[in-house]
Amino acid sequence: MALVFLCLLGPFAPPDWVLEGKAEWQPRDSQAEFVHRDRLVIVGGWFQSFEAPPRDTWETADGKRWKRVATNIPVIHTDLPMNITFGDRMWMMGGWHNGRLPGHSASNQVWSSEDGSQWRQETARAPWSARLAGGLVEHKGRMWLLGGSENYYFGDASSLKNDVWSSADGREWRLETAKAAWSPRAYHQAVTLNGKMFVLGGGNYVPAHEAKNDVWSSLDGKEWKLETANAPWDPRLWFSAAVYRGRIWVLGGWSKAKNNFGDVWHSADGREWKRLETPTAWKARHEHSAFVWRDKLWVAGGHAQPLSNEVWSLSLPGDWKP
Repeated sequence: MALVFLCLLGPFAPPDWVLEGKAEWQPRDSQAEFVHRDRLVIVGGWFQSFEAPPRDTWETADGKRWKRVATNIPVIHTDLPMNITFGDRMWMMGGWHNGRLPGHSASNQVWSSEDGSQWRQETARAPWSARLAGGLVEHKGRMWLLGGSENYYFGDASSLKNDVWSSADGREWRLETAKAAWSPRAYHQAVTLNGKMFVLGGGNYVPAHEAKNDVWSSLDGKEWKLETANAPWDPRLWFSAAVYRGRIWVLGGWSKAKNNFGDVWHSADGREWKRLETPTAWKARHEHSAFVWRDKLWVAGGHAQPLSNEVWSLSLPGDWKP
């Protein structure tokens, strides 16, 4: 009888988050993250506002044991950079340096690496303005940079951008539109799905906090379609997003009104959203890394009050239905 009950329960049991362990790297948020050559990689990040960001690189082949690949890479703007794996290289661009300290700055440098240890500067000054916390995706064989902020702690609404740039090599950049239909923003997320680019949420941090939950899509980076003005997930900054099992996933984040979020949402089109029925075992957090690797969704690090170095994974069963 018990076996029959378990067999009946099995297909309907929600998937569970699994704690893979605590990584060897110092707890942090705002790091760059990559899936590269069948490994998870993190670079840099944020420890606190009155300290230069770390410049280390760590990788794992199993999600449990992490190895330090580099201690002091030449990229100094490693807080909230834009990052992507493209053309069998890891790319970092933009970002913030020195927190609230004197000499703080944003960047429009572009760097790439094959191994996370040796980094090559592709350009010292891209034609887009120095910025942090923009979106970066691969689409039609090019890298696409979407929005961001020119100033972190000391800017205003004029620091926010809604321009769109693309590049095939990280050196030559083409302005696709100076003003996209979505409002200027930073701390948002961008993904690609079914031949479209999507921009999700974000907003502004200081001096006037603004959090959004709108979703936009585009085939060409020039013309943008509003998929929804108000997704069912709360407006938020500093969240993570990924594409897994043919769906867009939104994980965690922060807003001034609600503080940290620990919810997970998914959508096949950016319009209709469902909340994942599994309670998040990980503590609510923001500016964590999200990966899709080995048919699992992964969450690592982030600011969970305090900073975290936990690594979690979620595996959906083959017969999982939204």
